[in-house]
Amino acid sequence: MSELKTKVNNASVKDFLNSIENEQIRKDCFEISRMMESVTKAKPKMWGASIVGFGSYHYIGKSGREGDWMLTGFSPRKQNLTLYLMGGFDSEKKLLEKLGKYKTSVGCLYIKKLDDVDKKVLKELVITSVKKMKSQDKK
Repeated sequence: MSELKTKVNNASVKDFLNSIENEQIRKDCFEISRMMESVTKAKPKMWGASIVGFGSYHYIGKSGREGDWMLTGFSPRKQNLTLYLMGGFDSEKKLLEKLGKYKTSVGCLYIKKLDDVDKKVLKELVITSVKKMKSQDKK
């Protein structure tokens, strides 16, 4: 089985976030970082070159592949701020209705800027996702 390319490393989260050219995106990323740290009680760590992750859990996939992955995290991508909420969104429809402007995929929430969403609702989504992933931890 192939090994995951995106791994936790010792690169500086602060340096990474400070390197974001767009001032608003940089501020939003620092705010998201503080929020995720308060929810997970874990210090931010770089996962690969462009993902800031918090905490970890051990998984065993349907294929038998297993490994460790962040409980939650985010990345400032070209198009959007991408938030990794691994618990999915199927059971979060009521929260999503109150969130604001966003898009989703299986485990990602995409927003343009924090001002587009209700930050309290966003924090609730992160809390729910982290709880779900902790309950599924295979450690």
